[in-house]
Amino acid sequence: MTRAANKLTETAVKHATFSKYGKRTKLADGAGLYLDIQKAGRYWRLKYRYGGKEKLLALGVYPDVSLKEARAKRDEAKRLLADNIDPVTHRQREKAERVEATATTFKGIALEWLEHVHKKNVGATTYPKNKRRLEMYAYPKLGRRPMAEIEPPDVLAILREIEGKGHVDNAHRLKTLIGQVFRYAVSTGRATRDVTADLRGILPAPNVKHHAAVTTPDEIADMLKKIDTYWGSPTVCLALKLSPYLFLRPGNLRHMRWEEIDWDAATWTTDTTKNGEPLVVPLARQAIDLLKELQELNGNREWVFPSGAGKGRPMSENAITGALNRLELQGIMSAHGFRAMAKTVLTERLGFRTEIIEMQMAHRVRDVHGRAYNRTTWLPERQAMMQQWADYLDNLKKPGNNVTPIHQAASE
Repeated sequence: MTRAANKLTETAVKHATFSKYGKRTKLADGAGLYLDIQKAGRYWRLKYRYGGKEKLLALGVYPDVSLKEARAKRDEAKRLLADNIDPVTHRQREKAERVEATATTFKGIALEWLEHVHKKNVGATTYPKNKRRLEMYAYPKLGRRPMAEIEPPDVLAILREIEGKGHVDNAHRLKTLIGQVFRYAVSTGRATRDVTADLRGILPAPNVKHHAAVTTPDEIADMLKKIDTYWGSPTVCLALKLSPYLFLRPGNLRHMRWEEIDWDAATWTTDTTKNGEPLVVPLARQAIDLLKELQELNGNREWVFPSGAGKGRPMSENAITGALNRLELQGIMSAHGFRAMAKTVLTERLGFRTEIIEMQMAHRVRDVHGRAYNRTTWLPERQAMMQQWADYLDNLKKPGNNVTPIHQAASE
């Protein structure tokens, strides 16, 4: 472009605002380039002719795109026109090529899998952790590479780096995630196999850490009596007392909403559990009594267990753990340990069927044909089990510790 074509100045553009003119205004820079000043913003446009028709090319928004940058984009468009290429069509083609290229890279497919598959199948706390794990470890080395070019040694190099820092468990989790992305790519026709299958057994065994839990009647009785002495905030106190009665994942408990409780049916319906499915939780009489105490405290709030810091958030994920630690139960009982405690006692002492217990724990339970049972499966049996479990816990706290299995006593 010649200097005569560049009519605008940086100062003139900077001060060309809608409030100055009071109406939509166009300032020409020459050679088809102009600044379109609207109430919503200032837009660079290029007017040109191609195939005998007048067309318009958007070049960006000022000040994100400066006058100098707008002129450079105009000059590039003019060069395309000199080669008989329509700038709009050229841009559309380039965008399509970028989308196609991204759609076959590891990161492109992983983002798609996270949004359309993983997000729907895991709990609200698991999804961001796994998303972050891929961002930190997988994307820097594999993100821009086409899936078809990634081989087992490429994945192994990343896993070895994590393992070398002493994070064997994290390496196993990342390997699982990468494998799930590959299997998704195979199912959508963008990969031929899951390369992580060739890495089976190559990492050291993970360091399995079980959640601290008490499982014998005397230990449980002592723990329950300590819980009754907790001196913290009323909300955390009642959450702590409710935990052994419900034995669901701590994340599900703290995300309980008042609207999810059916007082007449004595049930609480969780929106989504860790496996991505909702669940109807029967509430024993003792649980209902505790929830009614909570309703007097927090009934006007969205969450049954609101955060003490306010701002419309649920209680902190460390609230129960902190309370147990203050009761000197660290290493003896954990927030997650109520699940192990309940499963052990319900199976070994109260004699309930495994599938009923697993359903109540929000584990995915399937029939002999591999079909997942729905959220209301065995509801009458689970209602009876939850009441007998609550009564059993109360009996443990009574003088003399009458721990005769209620399930057994009822049948004698």
